[in-house]
Amino acid sequence: MSSQNTTVAFIGLGNMGAPMAKNLLSSGLQVRAYDLMPELLQSLAREGAYAAHSAHDACEGASIVVSMLPAGKHVASLFMGDEGLCGRLAKGSLIIDSSTIDAETARALHESCENHGLFCLDSPVSGGVVAAQAGTLAFMCGGSSEAFDKAQPILNAMGKNIFHAGPAGAGQVAKMCNNMLLAIHMIGTSEALTLGEKNGVNASTLSEIMRASSGDNWSLEKYNPFPGVMPTAPASNNYEPGFMVDLMAKDLGLAIDNAKSNDAGTPLGKLAQSLFIEKQAAGDGKRDFSSIIELIANKPH
Repeated sequence: MSSQNTTVAFIGLGNMGAPMAKNLLSSGLQVRAYDLMPELLQSLAREGAYAAHSAHDACEGASIVVSMLPAGKHVASLFMGDEGLCGRLAKGSLIIDSSTIDAETARALHESCENHGLFCLDSPVSGGVVAAQAGTLAFMCGGSSEAFDKAQPILNAMGKNIFHAGPAGAGQVAKMCNNMLLAIHMIGTSEALTLGEKNGVNASTLSEIMRASSGDNWSLEKYNPFPGVMPTAPASNNYEPGFMVDLMAKDLGLAIDNAKSNDAGTPLGKLAQSLFIEKQAAGDGKRDFSSIIELIANKPH
């Protein structure tokens, strides 16, 4: 695929979408972008993107559409139905939906694409805003091998670890499982560091010990929730996200709903969900999810 003659429509320029679209521009691709927030659209236009007047306008002449939207209902509204993009794109076009949504909606999108002669990948991401900016996101892709191969130049412009998880919907299932585990080990890490600190063990020292021991995990290594331990982590920056509590609560809801449908036991997932919902109720939905340590620290034994 030659970047000079490939046009990509990018829909959704939030905290994740905007840096992803910038990386496509940096790789030499032509980007036609759209977002409901004019200021986000104009910011990307200053980087060289075409500021579209609508999602339909963004897709003019584009053979690839990348979307990064808040929820399944937004994805369904954009692509499916009488006014959806699936019925307006040229046959053979590729849709890459990087939103984190329910697997059922993702599978419905694949079916709609198949009915209209389009290729489709559900390709949610992991790594957060920092990885989106650096172009090092992990992509978890569901769809056919042909669609996965077709998407490689686009995904490689935005990410570092590109996985073909399986057929339609598998990308969303992989993301759902990953984020449930992330929530659980962030809570466990918060409990361990809080307990150590209450016993007079310095959080930085305890983190170093656990990182060299069997308790090591991503939250300790990359995203320490205790303030001051890791200068670049949200915990050391007043829990500025990052990845918001609201988003983690949403993702845990997807996991628990899916577990119910598939008769899968998720006792720790349910507990994690209840704690993040409690954190939301405290008015902390816009703070980074690692701020869950504050809830842990103030909970009675």
